[in-house]
Amino acid sequence: MANPITWFEVLGANPDKLRGFYSKLFDWKFQPLPDPKMDYAVLDKAQTGIGGGVGKAPHGPGWSTFYVSVDDVTATLSKVEQLGGKTLMPATKLPDGGTIAVFADPEGHPVGIAKM
Repeated sequence: MANPITWFEVLGANPDKLRGFYSKLFDWKFQPLPDPKMDYAVLDKAQTGIGGGVGKAPHGPGWSTFYVSVDDVTATLSKVEQLGGKTLMPATKLPDGGTIAVFADPEGHPVGIAKM
């Protein structure tokens, strides 16, 4: 399968409240990341179909999105811009060595991309 959806996330101003909401709504069990500065907790894909997380938005009100696996995050962002989209979060290295980014499609919908 080319470019599968591999992750989802919900980011917001009050991640504890968001996690409580989704935990009560869907009976999801969150595992906080070891770095408390990240204020992010993950869900096992056995609960949700694909892995995901809920955490603190880096800026603004946050968003919910899904992440698509790509071979080259930077090249994909370049293509996004050529096609009329906009980079919302540039290529960012993760502690585990992966790279992620978020773009807006031409109508403003946020979509994540990831190279793991």
